[in-house]
Amino acid sequence: RGDKEDRPEGQLMTGTANAMNPAGRLRDKVAVITGAGAGIGAATSLLFCAEGAAVAMVDADAQALERTREAILEQVPDARVLAMQADVRDEARAQQVVRECLANWERLDVLVNNAAMRNYTAAADASAEEWQAMVAVNLVGMGNYCKAALPALRAAKGRGSVVNVSSCYAVTGRRGMALYDATKAAQLAYTRSLAFEEAPHGVRANAICPGSTLTDFHLGRPRSAGKSTEQLRTERKDTSLIGRWADPMEIAHPILWMASDEASFITGTTLLVDGGLHIM
Repeated sequence: RGDKEDRPEGQLMTGTANAMNPAGRLRDKVAVITGAGAGIGAATSLLFCAEGAAVAMVDADAQALERTREAILEQVPDARVLAMQADVRDEARAQQVVRECLANWERLDVLVNNAAMRNYTAAADASAEEWQAMVAVNLVGMGNYCKAALPALRAAKGRGSVVNVSSCYAVTGRRGMALYDATKAAQLAYTRSLAFEEAPHGVRANAICPGSTLTDFHLGRPRSAGKSTEQLRTERKDTSLIGRWADPMEIAHPILWMASDEASFITGTTLLVDGGLHIM
């Protein structure tokens, strides 16, 4: 499962190469992005390509990957982009993804761990199997790609960067999402430990914590209930000080910054991109 969140047909990947005014901030860099078939991962892949990176997109959903790849090529015709189907729980496949990336581009500079699985079972009702499934994707899957990528990231001569996409709910509580939120909080601890371990090798590790983001996943059920995208955009006013959902590209830009050399003195940091939810 590159990204186990159920997806409707179609794709929400707003923003265009022209609108983003790309400045080549990742020129000559190579990135692997997991959970890239839709939502934040797709937007990040588009932005990275527009900023000059070669991108290996990873997801369990081959059709979503191909739709995203085609959408990127429409907006960035000279994009260097690969679509690589993979279940992040598969350690051997993670190693293969990195080998294919190196075979194509001879380097790897950035890893974005965005793949995720959700669960809506209350803590009191969660089975061991549900816990194991969540940990396998959200933690072991992330660990698989870090382990596979680190030798190449170390070879980037002080410019290697890992960006782990966690959640604002890793630091704020809510009911009904204990398994998801616990694994997202664990991702922050993993990121800090990784920053300690990899600093001597010149690899930075940071985490982004998105707030409510209007992705394909969040549109699926409301669409089936007859709600329009515009109606949805006005909801969740109480989950940010800004009073709206984030667009996926509003999360992709901070990921880009953390991945770029502009953040060269930042490691072990958690950046909350949640419209102020964490202070509410």
